[in-house]
Amino acid sequence: MHIFTSLTTSFSLSIVDFLLLILCLSAMLFYCYGIYAAIAAFNHPHPININFHPPVTILKPICGLDGEAYENLASFCQQQYPNYQIIFSVRDPLDSGIAVVKQIIQDFPQLDIELVVSDRAIGTNPKVSNLANGVTKAKYEILVIADSDIRVETDYLQRVIQPLQDESVGVVTCLYRSIAKGWVSTLEAIGIATDFHAGVLVSNQIEGIKFAFGSTIVIPKQVLNTIGGFGAIADYLADDFQFGYLSAEAGYKVVLSDYIVQHVLASTTITDSIARQIRWARCIRVSRPWGYLGLIFTYGTVTSLVLLMATGGSIAGCAALAITWIMRLVMGWIVGVKNLQDSCVQKYFWMIPLRDLMTFFIWCSALFGSTIEWRGRQLRLTKDGKIVEITDDFAKILSS
Repeated sequence: MHIFTSLTTSFSLSIVDFLLLILCLSAMLFYCYGIYAAIAAFNHPHPININFHPPVTILKPICGLDGEAYENLASFCQQQYPNYQIIFSVRDPLDSGIAVVKQIIQDFPQLDIELVVSDRAIGTNPKVSNLANGVTKAKYEILVIADSDIRVETDYLQRVIQPLQDESVGVVTCLYRSIAKGWVSTLEAIGIATDFHAGVLVSNQIEGIKFAFGSTIVIPKQVLNTIGGFGAIADYLADDFQFGYLSAEAGYKVVLSDYIVQHVLASTTITDSIARQIRWARCIRVSRPWGYLGLIFTYGTVTSLVLLMATGGSIAGCAALAITWIMRLVMGWIVGVKNLQDSCVQKYFWMIPLRDLMTFFIWCSALFGSTIEWRGRQLRLTKDGKIVEITDDFAKILSS
């Protein structure tokens, strides 16, 4: 702070330059707190009670084939856990994922595995309808929901179930490290590990989290029924967010587990990757509008670069950029490498500034507009985060 005080008094800064400097300072504070939050979160692992192992039903919604689908799904069949059931649910009887599920059932005959095929829809979000169809076969009180592109180790169930020893806990969720295929997916993985997860850790440290991730959602049936069941979130795009948000609103705690799952990012094109990330960003914008706007105070990589250009390469601009980028890289290293142990960040740490520029572009693009494309469907996001099917007539109006 003393450095910037002396620099601003030594050099004439315009109002725009000063505002950019403020944004740099706010980003540096965020980076500092991100480092602290990451260290605090991972230095106090949840204790494991080996005698606490209530029976669990794992719900796995399937829609098509993700990258390394068999390996992902099979990892949930190799748990060192005494009593659990797995339900795979599919909406389309011709879905390509059914063959993989049938192979899983054949390869693990000792496990309680069931495949549910039903096209019953309870809302606009097909994944939630999938879950609602699958839960009808659930035998146990505790549900573990995880997307089909998630992979886990054999101690997963024993670890993520631990916070439920506290009866005030309604939802447990997990961070994730990525297994990326190709340079486009690698860029996306770097953003997830060093930017998105950093924000989650900061939020968790300040006020706790009130949202969940599709990587893992552990929720007792009693809590699910309290928030209105799957029907309460069936029309939302961010169903995972709503699991945590509605549970928190109902008075339950949402706990971030210290267990980190693996997320398989398949190879993709830059166009598809950006479109998907803009969809996610718009979803965050409608779910947490003020929090989304507040992200402008965390984009120090971009604002320091703009400040350098705005001041014509001045000493103040150079100092702001150097200090901001160093602190950004330190936070990226602490969160992505030291704590998440993300292999993409370890190998391509130097790409963090490039990824930040891409993140800022996505943030700006998602500030406006409400239409999204999801699995070939044209949808419109409402102000409260629900999704509405766009009819042909409405699509013509939007394009005119």
